[in-house]
Amino acid sequence: MGRQSVYDMRFQKVYSALIQKAERKGRTREEVDEVTVWLTGYSADQIADAMDSDITYGSFFFDAPAFNPRASLITGKICGVQVEAIEDPLMKKIRQLDKLVDELAKGRPMERILR
Repeated sequence: MGRQSVYDMRFQKVYSALIQKAERKGRTREEVDEVTVWLTGYSADQIADAMDSDITYGSFFFDAPAFNPRASLITGKICGVQVEAIEDPLMKKIRQLDKLVDELAKGRPMERILR
């Protein structure tokens, strides 16, 4: 069986991993939701609904209601890749959320994370 693309994975599976990463470092699901709301424009209720649905991770980002224009200020490396250098717009959005959760897990204050 081939490797599954992150675009095709269920939102619940990937988002749960982000929550677990933050919780291992003493942060909360509510904080992960807060950075996700800031980045995507979804409400916390819409994120909860996505967790209970079969939506894919790619569709979640592709259908984001109001992607934050300040997302371009998210810079740095995630998984060894410079976020601002990613050319695929959908992958860039996915990695921007990864970077925000990474900063959350590293203990940065929310005011700095949300730029």
